[in-house]
Amino acid sequence: MLALNFYSSVFATALQQGRKTVTIRLGDKRDKYQDGQLVWVTVGRRFGTRRRIFTALIDRVEVKKVSEVSPREIERDNPALRRHEELIDFLGKIYGRPLTMDDQVTVIHFSRVDESAPG
Repeated sequence: MLALNFYSSVFATALQQGRKTVTIRLGDKRDKYQDGQLVWVTVGRRFGTRRRIFTALIDRVEVKKVSEVSPREIERDNPALRRHEELIDFLGKIYGRPLTMDDQVTVIHFSRVDESAPG
């Protein structure tokens, strides 16, 4: 099964509470993620132990410029952010390089799948 992994455990609470329902990744990731795909949402360091938070359905995958990402998408990616400048700074730290409003990103919308047994 494919995973949407988040390196920072800071996101675990936002994911569990349903406040994080979008991830914004640098570049075009349509070859990896498609609408309707089931994925594990995990938290953990690269090459380290990861913890599965839940299974999710990818609702929508969109490729756009940073400037085209909506304020709502920014907030659903990181509840602490609201503006494009904050997103650029945040993504720059993750990817280790400066970004601009013209950089291409993939906005992945996902929703939690309730795996509890039917009542």
